[in-house]
Amino acid sequence: MHPVLILTLLAALPLALPRRVAAQVAVGISVRIGPPPLRVLAVQPVCPGPGYLWTPGYWAYGPDGYYWVPGTWVMAPQPGLLWTPGYWARARDNAQDDEEGDAPDDYVWHRGYWSPRVGYYGGINYGYGYYGAGFAGGHWSGRRFYYNTGVWRVNRAVIHTTYIDRNGVRGERAEGRRSYSRGRGHGRGAEVRHQQRNGNGRFRHEHKDKKEHDHRGPGGGF
Repeated sequence: MHPVLILTLLAALPLALPRRVAAQVAVGISVRIGPPPLRVLAVQPVCPGPGYLWTPGYWAYGPDGYYWVPGTWVMAPQPGLLWTPGYWARARDNAQDDEEGDAPDDYVWHRGYWSPRVGYYGGINYGYGYYGAGFAGGHWSGRRFYYNTGVWRVNRAVIHTTYIDRNGVRGERAEGRRSYSRGRGHGRGAEVRHQQRNGNGRFRHEHKDKKEHDHRGPGGGF
């Protein structure tokens, strides 16, 4: 194919993609205004089938400002992978961002990714198993995902790999609506510092070059 034609097609790609997918094309976005509070989903849709994982809704940013991308069920790219949601954070609490020249009051988007463990997602309580640290929606055993019906809505007549564990389940309280990680300080930002924990997680920080898969739908990075 002619090089000029290839460049023309690549330039037109964001216009051809649906809004949810096109949002992932822009990487390392930095915004001067923080995102609004998270929207709370009153009732989670029922899981459509085995192998689907819930990916929470989030605020994306486009030419017209912030817009809400609803949560949805997404088939895991391969057995054994879990979703770590993306999150907004204040740039001044990220030394790497400061070195790259971001203003102290900028808000930086950290893209979500698939990996064998749920990593750090800013201490944001997205609900439905993503309560700020770790993951309570279920676990993999071999090639099968076992769903925690104490957290997720699952039709047990269709999906037979289920269990109930309400330990660590948190309600949708007001603090669960905080939409960005501030690290410390006051205001609407979640106040969980970036740290690393071992064992069953609650969370570990995963380097995103390790096993990253773009989420082709809500919750993906951009």
